[in-house]
Amino acid sequence: MIKIKVPATSANLGPGFDCLGLALNLYNTFYVDEIDHGLVIEGCDKEYANEKNLFYVSFKTALSALHQTVSGVKIIFDSNIPLKGGLGSSATCVIGGVLAAFAIRHIKIDNNDVLKIAKTIETHPDNIVPALLGSVTASVIENDDIFYENFSVPDIYEFIALSPDMELSTEIARSVLPEEISLSDGVFNTSRAVLLALSLSKGSINNIKIACKDRFHQNYRGKLIPGFFDILDFADKNGDIASFLSGAGPTIMILNKKTNTSLKDKLQCYLNDSKMKWKIRTLNIDTKGATITVI
Repeated sequence: MIKIKVPATSANLGPGFDCLGLALNLYNTFYVDEIDHGLVIEGCDKEYANEKNLFYVSFKTALSALHQTVSGVKIIFDSNIPLKGGLGSSATCVIGGVLAAFAIRHIKIDNNDVLKIAKTIETHPDNIVPALLGSVTASVIENDDIFYENFSVPDIYEFIALSPDMELSTEIARSVLPEEISLSDGVFNTSRAVLLALSLSKGSINNIKIACKDRFHQNYRGKLIPGFFDILDFADKNGDIASFLSGAGPTIMILNKKTNTSLKDKLQCYLNDSKMKWKIRTLNIDTKGATITVI
């Protein structure tokens, strides 16, 4: 049996729409074993325990790309990342499924090959690249290839993830975005995305709040999440480094200094008065990315 552990991700990071992302120490774990015939899926809701399961689709897609087959497969899910929550649950299934195909046929894993297959299923590199590699990543797609860098950051940050009791599909979150953007908005985001990546890597905290500002998606998607703008304002007044929508939402990510130990409790008290239930997680950057263990 093969155990595959894949980290959650936070994509976009404010201005880095579809290009910046990072991995977090919250995980989905998958156990995969070849069986005599058929498909057995355990540990997930019945509606996902079938051939349309994203992990299984990714697994089969990778097997086909590798010119391999299996007689049957059993997949056990141990999931800790909320579905449709903006924390990369889909990316864990895609990366996990592709890696499972390599591992079950003892094929040497090349990150570029994994990403090339994964891209045919999940077209957003800001999720699949950090899910595979860990740390903070910048990535672009050119033709059929993903070009990327991942880089470490100082151990001074923590990420307070605020997840409301609601789901927000990527399709709905995409539907509210404008079809065109102005040149000035393009310059606004590109300049800040570059500054954000450099400032995160160097620990230049004073730059990050300005660098996290966005004109591509947050103002549109934030309206889909009750209290979004008020929460960002509250976090700002209580000493966050920056706050932004995680992926397409609805999770809100609060970037905080580890020394600002009171912020989480203040956020909890603030959200206790909300009409909606919120789950608060304090997370750190995962630096290992996806891991495979034979058990």
